[in-house]
Amino acid sequence: MRVHFIAIGGSAMHNLAIALSKKGFQVTGSDDVLFEPSISRLAKHGILPESTGWYPEKLTTDIDAVILGMHARIDNPELLKAQELGLKIYSYPEYVYEQSKDKLRVVIGGSHGKTTITSMVLHALQAAGKTFDYLVGAQLEGFDTMVQLSDAPLIVIEGDEYLSSPIDRRPKFHLYKANLAVISGIAWDHINVFPTFEDYTEQFEIFIRTIEPGGSVFYAGNDEVLNKLIEANNSPVTKTAYQLPEYEVVNGITSVVYEDNKYPLQVFGEHNLLNLEAARSICGELGISAADYYNSMLTFKGAARRLELLGKNEVTNIYKDFAHSPSKLRATIQAVKSQFPHRGLLACMELHTFSSLNKDFLSEYAGCMDEADTAVVFIDAQTFVQKKMEPYDESVVKSAFDRDDLLFFNDPDALKSYILSQDLTSKNLLLMSSGNFGGIDLNGLSNGLLK
Repeated sequence: MRVHFIAIGGSAMHNLAIALSKKGFQVTGSDDVLFEPSISRLAKHGILPESTGWYPEKLTTDIDAVILGMHARIDNPELLKAQELGLKIYSYPEYVYEQSKDKLRVVIGGSHGKTTITSMVLHALQAAGKTFDYLVGAQLEGFDTMVQLSDAPLIVIEGDEYLSSPIDRRPKFHLYKANLAVISGIAWDHINVFPTFEDYTEQFEIFIRTIEPGGSVFYAGNDEVLNKLIEANNSPVTKTAYQLPEYEVVNGITSVVYEDNKYPLQVFGEHNLLNLEAARSICGELGISAADYYNSMLTFKGAARRLELLGKNEVTNIYKDFAHSPSKLRATIQAVKSQFPHRGLLACMELHTFSSLNKDFLSEYAGCMDEADTAVVFIDAQTFVQKKMEPYDESVVKSAFDRDDLLFFNDPDALKSYILSQDLTSKNLLLMSSGNFGGIDLNGLSNGLLK
């Protein structure tokens, strides 16, 4: 099979390219910009483009499939050439389904927790010695790539609700046709694509309708919006709620209590305990007992950038997290405060995505940082320029977050200086962003603070 990737450098795209190359496919690709780790990883597998840019001459009639990434535009010269030649063009979720349509498909959906739940399922399957394929949105310890496609009878897929490609406006998780599914919760996101909460919620209703007849969906029983959606849904699938397990927190360690046994975890927070139960529900359907599942979770360290511990000493823990939407901020802050009730919390978040920067969406953040003792919001001034959005000032942010004592920065050097000036004795620091805080070296920042 000959497969060509348009925009091969994307996180999911380069991992899929590597997976197909390892499967024996002849893989080529192009991109107008490439970053690490894509460059090194593509080079390692011999599929790094010789130069950046778009080269329509790469598209020939002997190519079996063209996979189009979201980074490409609808007027991309390679896309136009592929269309002119009548080649079969797939989005990456469409092609993942094509490669897994004869497998048992587990799809993890929801506004938050998808990566963690998927990671927990993969960790438990690996511990149980099961054979499986996967697609997950973060690099995981013990897994070389974020995508694997083989002859395994099972695939576990993190099902994103964002669009599939520039020419396929369907959410990715609609294309996988799950046999077993999870919905972890619904909280409005992607306002640039789903301009109303009703538009956004409808995508999860459609997702349930895409589940294969006789399939099952497990959903967060504590989510009111999700519960109403489930009650109104008449799809011929089994719908089962999951809830918080019994647990305790002692000396900063969270343990699940099950059948009189205690299982100390390396992750914490009620949102992660709900994620844990979502994954347990799926693993039960895949033949893993609850006891074996909880035992496997003793060594689960979490996914990259999900309450990832950058460093600690006797009086301070420093975490970074992918949280950027209101519900994720609220859950992550609550988790750290509950785990360390006697420590203060300096919480710093970056507004970075189109949705989070949108003035029409900004009010959704009201109150979401209230549990933090000190709340800091950062917007890199360059982000407005790059996204071609009209900038706004500190007063707009303070009003949206409904917190008068909120601190605002729009220069990364000023933010870094402020954080380094703080006395973190008996305080934790939480750094939350889907971006990179204007290029601040967070590991170096952590080391400097802990010294």
